[in-house]
Amino acid sequence: MENVLVAGANGTTGKKIVTLLNESQYFTPIAMIREESQKEQFEKDNIATVMGDLEKDISHTVKNIDKVIFAAGSGGKKVEAVDQDGAKKLVDAAKSANLKKFVMLSSMGAENPDKASDLKEYLQAKHNADVYLKDSNLVYTIVRPGSLTNDKGTGKIKAEASLEQSGSISRDDVAQTLVRSLHDDAAKNATFEILEGETLIGKAIDSVS
Repeated sequence: MENVLVAGANGTTGKKIVTLLNESQYFTPIAMIREESQKEQFEKDNIATVMGDLEKDISHTVKNIDKVIFAAGSGGKKVEAVDQDGAKKLVDAAKSANLKKFVMLSSMGAENPDKASDLKEYLQAKHNADVYLKDSNLVYTIVRPGSLTNDKGTGKIKAEASLEQSGSISRDDVAQTLVRSLHDDAAKNATFEILEGETLIGKAIDSVS
């Protein structure tokens, strides 16, 4: 079992990721939380937590960790401090600790933020974080979903390096994709976009690997 640190564990998508990891036969989740009050919901399910604030020093959070999923987000409030610099900090920590893989939840549109009509600042922050990860020499996977919905997941997606279209995808399916991407041979050093689709998630990831 590999220990996986989940940054953004208390978020809507983050909680889904932690639940999937907790049910997995390969991974053990470590939920990174910012406030003591968030501990209880995880600990009642015997999920370990670590305190960490992406705006502060987080080097301690990667102790005894094998891999990372970065699913944190400021919700548009602190895009530079959290979505960009917080991600960079965790990349640095992961690199110092020789972690085996870093899976980044990015966003469709992060490849060319200049082309965006809205959310330009957010997409620029995601772009900068993605580039930083790519240049880090860590083994990585960068997943860029369309707009997120709370619909029930189907276990099927559409995935390509660039989909050339907009659309949406359920948080369930995004969480599944991120967890599947943790495997050593899955989408190694690959960046890809995902939308709802007709291809089983495992197969879709294989196609971009």
